[in-house]
Amino acid sequence: MLRSHAITDIGRKRQLNQDFIYCSEKPIGNLPNLFIVADGMGGHNAGDFASRYAVETIVEEIRASFERNPVTIITKAVEKANELTIKKAYEDIALSGMGTTVVIATVIAGHLEVANVGDSRLYVVNKEIKQVTVDHSLVEEMIRMGGIDRKSARTHPDKNIITRAIGARDTVEADFFDLELKAGDKVLLCSDGLTNMVEDEEILYILNNGETLKEQAEELVRTANYNGGKDNISVIVIEPLADD
Repeated sequence: MLRSHAITDIGRKRQLNQDFIYCSEKPIGNLPNLFIVADGMGGHNAGDFASRYAVETIVEEIRASFERNPVTIITKAVEKANELTIKKAYEDIALSGMGTTVVIATVIAGHLEVANVGDSRLYVVNKEIKQVTVDHSLVEEMIRMGGIDRKSARTHPDKNIITRAIGARDTVEADFFDLELKAGDKVLLCSDGLTNMVEDEEILYILNNGETLKEQAEELVRTANYNGGKDNISVIVIEPLADD
């Protein structure tokens, strides 16, 4: 049986929460469950609108889809969210330039299907912590090209520049990952408000030592805020094989 807990927090520095989360342990359309974290960007309330609107569009598209393949279902939903987000921004000058990251997950028959656009992340945690998604960001490209190391990337002045987002261009491409899950695995979806404030090893410790998923999620947010809370913080913690 699958269990989950989701939480989003404004953090200590921001006036508005531009993150948006969605968590359903029950079927949505032809997917048996659905989890999404989105981190919006844009002036005034545009980022707040972008993340919520994109997630709501993705959920509705998945709910209405007749497709069976999860990659096809999610791809079409992300493309529709991109198209409608751009349309909204075009219609309302206050929303101009808005966009959002998304990381999406569904657990199907012991497998984890993951999609991401931007730098919101998904980790699989057991005795070790493994980042599954690859950030679509300027610093990630610099790391891949050998320009900087991962430690320097955490404090690089351009670390918030993302190279892919919903609403940024006429077309959008999500990266997909498929993993076989094993007993004891936990799945973490999160915005960069967590990962910029809390090191991977600290995330691993918290997820392996909290008694319940609720306690673990709350401790992740508490630690991010203790370490500065410079951005909105969103986490979804999932125990996909809770009774195995």
